[in-house]
Formats: sequence, C-alpha cells, structure tokens
Amino acid sequence: MNNSSARPQVPTSKGAVRGIVEAGVHVFRGIPFAQPPVGALRLAAPEPVAQWEGVRDAGTFGPCSPQSAFSVSANAATPGGFGGDVAAGTDDGGWLTLNIWTPDLGAARLPVMVWIYGGGYTGGRADDPMYDGTRLAGENGVVIVSMNYRLGAEGFGMFTGAPANRGLLDQTAALTWVRDNITAFGGDPARVTVFGESAGGGSVAALLAMPRAQGLFRRAVIQSMPSKFYSRELAERLGHAMADQAGVPATAAGIASVGPQELADVTTALAQQMAGDPERWGVEANRPVSPVVDGDVLPRSPWEALAAGQARDVTVLGGHTRNEWLAIMAMSGQLGGMDEAVVEAYFHALTSDGGKAYRAAFPDARPWQLYEKLMTDWSFRAPLLQLLDAHVAGGGTAYAYELAWKTSIFGQQLDGTPHGSDLPLVFGNFPAGAFGEPTEAERALSARMRTAWTSFADSGTPGWAPYDPERRIAKVFDLEDSVGPYTGQVNLALWADTAFGAIPAPKG
Repeated sequence: MNNSSARPQVPTSKGAVRGIVEAGVHVFRGIPFAQPPVGALRLAAPEPVAQWEGVRDAGTFGPCSPQSAFSVSANAATPGGFGGDVAAGTDDGGWLTLNIWTPDLGAARLPVMVWIYGGGYTGGRADDPMYDGTRLAGENGVVIVSMNYRLGAEGFGMFTGAPANRGLLDQTAALTWVRDNITAFGGDPARVTVFGESAGGGSVAALLAMPRAQGLFRRAVIQSMPSKFYSRELAERLGHAMADQAGVPATAAGIASVGPQELADVTTALAQQMAGDPERWGVEANRPVSPVVDGDVLPRSPWEALAAGQARDVTVLGGHTRNEWLAIMAMSGQLGGMDEAVVEAYFHALTSDGGKAYRAAFPDARPWQLYEKLMTDWSFRAPLLQLLDAHVAGGGTAYAYELAWKTSIFGQQLDGTPHGSDLPLVFGNFPAGAFGEPTEAERALSARMRTAWTSFADSGTPGWAPYDPERRIAKVFDLEDSVGPYTGQVNLALWADTAFGAIPAPKG
C-alpha cells in the first residue's frame, strides 16, 4: 500500500486503485464493484467485476444509470426530482461503481457508513455535491462509501426472464465489495452501517428484509422512507405497460432490445401517464417502479420481515422530517392554496371516513395544510414508525428521530420542514442554490446530527434512549434539540388501523 499524500494507492481484490487527497481526506472515486450490466448481462443480476492489470485511476466519479426526466420524488412525479436537474447517464453500462472517503488509510478499522441516495428509484447519482463525504469522514472519523445502482426500469422493472429488484441486488453487490475490501481503506467490515434517504431509505428497509443482504451490515439508518413497495402482480402490470410503450414484449429479451436511455424515456412517459390517470392505477400506485415483494429477492415486505425477527441483529435508527410533503407541494406550486375537490379526492381515496378524523384532529387547518398532513403521514410518518414498531416486536433495537428545522429551499421560505431537509445537515454540505448559506446555529445543528449518525455507526447508539411502541421516545433535531415522547402521536393514531405492506394491483 502506498500512502503518498499526492496519489494514495491501495490494493483491492480485483486490482490496485490510485486515489487523490482532498482537505486531508483520501478519496477514491469510480471503483467498479460489478461488471457493466450490458450486452449478455443486460437486466441480469450483477456479476463480479473482472480483474484488471496495473493500477486503476480512481480520481473521478463513474457515470450514473440513465435517468427518468420525471424523477418520482416520494409519490408525485416532479421534473428532475428534489434537485431540479436530471443527471446525464450513459448507455455504456459502466454504472456500477462506488466511491470512498477515508481519513486514515492506516487506521485500525474505523466504522464504515455506506450511503444510498434517493430519487424515487428513477433518479439520483453518487456525484451529487450534497453527498460529498469529505466533511463527514474528515471531521467525524468514519469511512464513507457511496455507490451508483441501476434505476428505473433498468433496475426495478418487472419483466419475464429477468430477476426482480436488480437495483437492490446492485446495492447488495456493493456491500459485498465493502465487506471484502474495506479493511485496506482503514475501515472495519464488522462495523458497517448502511444509510439512505427517501428511496435510499426505502432501499435500506428492503435490504433489512433481503436474505441476500444478511450479514453485510450491522446497523441501518432509515431517513424519510417512502411507503411504496409493490406486489408482484402490480409490478408485472407496470412492466407490461412499459413494454407496450416501447413496442416490445415484456420479457428480458424484449426489453434488452431497447437502449438504456430509451428505456429511461419510456419510464418517463409512463410516469406522466400515471400522474394523469390515477383512476387506472390507483392513488397508491403512482410511480412506474418501486421495490417489488417478489417472493425471492424480497420474499416479504419490510414490515412483515422485521416483525418476524429477520433483522433483529441489526440496530436501526429511523426518522423523518416534520413536514415531508411540503417539498413536493413547493415544487408543484400547491403551497397556500389547492383545489378543495382534489383534497377531498385524496381523503376519500386514502382514509375510510373521507377525512373526518383529520378535520376533527386539526380543526384550524386549511385544506392545503390538511392535504400536507395527510400525505406526509401516509407516505412517510406512519409507515416509518410502523416499521420501527415491527423491528422492536421482532426483537430488534431501534432509535427514532424527527427533524423540525424550518428552512428555505430553492428560494422559498417554508413554514415547516420539507422532504430532503436532512441531507445538508447529515453531510454538512450546503450546495449553493438549494438551501442557501447556513447560519452558525444551522452549522451547529448539522454538527450535532453528524455526531449522532457517526456515533451510531461507531457504537450502536446515537446518544438518546431506544424507541419502543409504548413510550415512543424520539429525538427532535432543531436549532434547539429535545428528547421526549414522539411529537406526532395524534397523526399516528389516525393510521392505527392501517397495516402497510405490498401494494396490490388495482382491480379491473
């Protein structure tokens, strides 16, 4: 191993890599963890990467998977998703790469944190400046890993002859690479924490329920997990719709005849159709792809698997922002006013009483505020807390948090805490144009969250009492933090009779 400060060189199981040093942190980018999934490997499970000769340059990020122009953020199709931009993917299949930030190549096994980005399973990329691991690794003494995985129909479409959940299998392959190689980068393969936000949080929940992922990580952080997991029948129906859109059979061979970017464009078209025709697909099934409870890769929904004790040996930290749906409403121009007929339609679709209990619980809320509460609760709050309940019931240990920091996003000052607000705080990065320059109090909040996340990765505790379904103790992160009974008890009570799980195909 060459620890030269100019270009550090490290051996891996497939060949040596040469990184760079930034702000005192050793950085390795674009390391392949699986073969490019093109040609004969198109729509297949990831295969181990081939051995390479010499030293591979690891100074730049690898390309991301082709992406949908409508990155489905949470449940609403929005151009470019949370960040507003669509990443430029490639058709050459070199998507399955990972990146490492390590403060000390010679360290005696530092805790490792593996990041999974969100983007509605149709967008996202590891090279997003928000996810730069320099500060988290350098100031908090952990090894940070991120990866690109297959998205959209390429990674999650359900087609005859192709394994389901290929994007999740990619994530598992990256975790396997970490297990086999991270010691050379100063990390401890026995102390791996997987963490992710939005679709990344949903991916973490899926990994907890996947037999293939067992033993690859010891702790898990679930940030703003969406409720969307599809039944096999629903996923197959969506796969046929994508194939029809492309004019090919809904088989691995048929879909493989469509170029990767063209297939991403097909996903975009289907997302637009679904947004314009909720009666056909149902309010719950309103994105073209999502993890599939297929009976093999993902045998059971995360709620069922955790309640049965499948992940009891993994400690879980889970939470959400207080007003998740504000971000979606801000991007779609719904803040401050909405057609009351639309609000009524959602209440009748998602609640058994047409929203009467919500109106009684929040009598002073305006229609758009009731809608925000409904969608935040249904999409994030209730399914996440039910998942923590299931994990504890299955013999596991969990910790809960809520982020209540009111911030401006994309130039809009929001009276609440929208989806994605945790990202700059957890990584300590505030890219220009998204959140604005942070105040000293906000930087201090970021430091406290980073300490909690990395302490959890190191020792298994973030610094407050464990969660249980009776007391529901949770940490509230804000400019002034607090710990106590979970603040959303009223909201949770409205969903007490709802059991989240695989979403069935709509009737008809």
